[in-house]
Amino acid sequence: MAYPVRHANAKYGHDPVIENKGISVNIRPFHLALPTAKLDETQTFYCQTLGCTLGRTSSEWIDLNLFGHQLVFHVTGSGPLPESHNPVDAHSVPIPHFGVVLTPDQHRELCRRITGKVEMIIEPSVRFEGTPGEQRTVFFRDPNGYALEFKSFANDNDLFAPF
Repeated sequence: MAYPVRHANAKYGHDPVIENKGISVNIRPFHLALPTAKLDETQTFYCQTLGCTLGRTSSEWIDLNLFGHQLVFHVTGSGPLPESHNPVDAHSVPIPHFGVVLTPDQHRELCRRITGKVEMIIEPSVRFEGTPGEQRTVFFRDPNGYALEFKSFANDNDLFAPF
C-alpha cells in the first residue's frame, strides 16, 4: 500500500507527492532532544542497558545512536514533561512516550536484554491481536522518568494500516 506524503515545501506553492511504499523506503534518521538532570546515569542506561552507541558529548549534553536515530540529552535543570495516560487495548499508555519500531527479532532481543534492568510500565505483550495493527510492544522508564515504547509488527506494511 502506498501512502502519499506531502513535501515540506508544499506551503510555498510546491506540492510534490512522494510515494511511500510502506516503510521500505530509505527513512532519514529522526532527532529528539530532551532535558536531563542525570547525564551520567542516562548515558549508562542508554549505552549499557539499551545498547546505544555514544556520539558527540560535552559536560552539558550527550548524543546517542538509538537504532539509527539521534537521541540527545541536555542538562537544563528541568525535568520531563508532565505525564498523562490514554487507554489503548486494555492498557493505560503513558503520554508522552517515544521509541522505535523494531523487527520482531530485534524486539525479542531487546526484551531479553532489559528484563530485570528497567522499570516496566507495560510488560512485553501483544496488542490489537488478529488485526492488521497486531504488534508486540513493551513500555518502560529510563532514569529520567521518560516512558519508552518499543514495538514490532509481523509485517511492517501494517504500521499505518487501518483496523
